Amino acid sequence: MTVPVAAGYSRTQIALHWAVAALVAAQYLFNDAIAEAWSAYVKGTAALGFDPLVPAHVAGGVLILALVLWRIALRATRGTPPLPEREPPALAVLARATHLAFYGVLIALSVSGALAWFADVRPAAGAHNVLKVVLLALIVLHVLAVIFHQSVLKTSVMRRMVRPGA
Repeated sequence: MTVPVAAGYSRTQIALHWAVAALVAAQYLFNDAIAEAWSAYVKGTAALGFDPLVPAHVAGGVLILALVLWRIALRATRGTPPLPEREPPALAVLARATHLAFYGVLIALSVSGALAWFADVRPAAGAHNVLKVVLLALIVLHVLAVIFHQSVLKTSVMRRMVRPGA
């Protein structure tokens, strides 16, 4: 299947990108509550009191999954803008692979978290922890790529994720 080429990202695509980024940041920042609740569960001890950050983490994971699936659907139907003209071929391949990895890791994180939390699949909890590190590495690579494009290649890659149609 050929993905259509769009003049630029739509408002919806941009909003989804930043919403997922904000949700992922919140998942990392407020991770302690779910980690403590899981640890207490595994040890067979009761968690002390109700922490609203636990269901917030679970809901955040479900929301991330829904938004990522929406992003994939938009990407398949609406398309994406072409890569910058000055994009070296090796970087173009890396960009495509990184985007696919982002989608795959975000989906796998949501599914593994749900399997661990709702179905007590302990290996899924382990996979979830490994995938958190993989996602952090992808985020660092993504941010460094934007900086490289802006400062070295002098492309407008960042503008595409800020201004619709750019």
